[in-house]
Formats: sequence, structure tokens, C-alpha cells
Amino acid sequence: MVGVGLLVILGKQGAGKGTQCPRLAERYGVPHIATGDMLRSAVRSGSELGQKIRKLMDDGHLVPDEVISEVVAHRLILPDCARGAILDGYPRTETQAHTLDELAGQSGITRCIVLDVPTPIVVARLSARRVCASCGTVYSADPPPGPSTCTVCGGQVIQRADDTAEAISERLAAYERETKPLLDHYQMRGLLTHVDGQGTLDEVFARLVDVIDGAAQA
Repeated sequence: MVGVGLLVILGKQGAGKGTQCPRLAERYGVPHIATGDMLRSAVRSGSELGQKIRKLMDDGHLVPDEVISEVVAHRLILPDCARGAILDGYPRTETQAHTLDELAGQSGITRCIVLDVPTPIVVARLSARRVCASCGTVYSADPPPGPSTCTVCGGQVIQRADDTAEAISERLAAYERETKPLLDHYQMRGLLTHVDGQGTLDEVFARLVDVIDGAAQA
């Protein structure tokens, strides 16, 4: 099976990246690389890099571009990325985008896909989001009240502290500010595609597959 290369998936929080990216990874036989998961994994590993990240987090600092890029670089050289990867949460800044261009090398980025969902809809989704405090499985409280016990591990299902209306608005505003340079970066290179993120899970998935298959054949 032909590889799909490096695919960058962007979208507001609540746009459905966490649902669609694992499905895409399974379809194309490439890893779903979620930056947040990698940072947490590095911390758990106790490696020198993981200890550096833990200290930054414990001190209340944001993890700088160069550290995040180092984590991604270590991940991309693993054998399972030989045919490509689905990048979720990286790059987040224009500096990271330039670093990723260097990491991608001659093969380059295949496509940057933006999963478009109107802000009122993602606010409603995030407000209804519930997560298992133990394993992180995501649920919805729409319709209310939603589950209280995780069907995967039996843990308690809670609302995240940053899923309040005020916190959501702040995150979405930050996303708009931070993402525009990325969109410009990939637009200028002819790699940007917007995909409608509204509809059923299967409908959105089919749209993403159409774009990725078209990019792979180009």
C-alpha cells in the first residue's frame, strides 16, 4: 500500500480531530501522532527529555517550540512512520511549521487539512464534553445528563475544568490568533484544504478520505 506522507490536521478544539484522526490512521496504516499524548508519554518515560518537560510543566511554563519539535522529531524517525503519519496538534506555530518542513525533508508535507466547524457548534460540543478521569475516554452529555461511569474502565466520568464557557471562549480566541499564520504558510505552498466538519462521523470521514486520496495521487 502506497504511503500517504505527513498529513497535518488542524481545527478548533471540538472540531472532531480526536475522533477522526485515529480512524484515518487505521485506514491508512500510519500512526496518529497527537502532540499532547507524546508530551505525556515523554514525561512518563522518565527520559532526560521527559524530565525537562516535567520540570517546565511543574513550574507552570509552556513547553517551548524547540522542545515540542524535539519530541516530534524523535517520534517521526521511528519505523512506523516510514509510510507517513497523521499529525494532530503539531505544528501550532509558524516556527514549528518551518521546523516540520525541515523534519519532513524531501518527501515534504502531503497536505494540511483544516476541519471546519462553526464556533457556536464547537462551543456546544465542548460544553457537553465529558471525559473519564481514569482513562481519558471521551463522552457527550448531549442529551443530558450523560454517563457518570466509564464503559471502558469503570472510572468516573467528569467535565474537564477547562470546558467551561469562559475557558472555551479563551481557547478558541487563542486558536484563531495562532492558526492564521499556519494557514497562510500552507496556503502559499498550495497545500491547504478546508473540509466541512459538520454531519455524521461517517460523512466527515468520507470527505477527509477523498482529500487524502486525491493528495496521494497528485
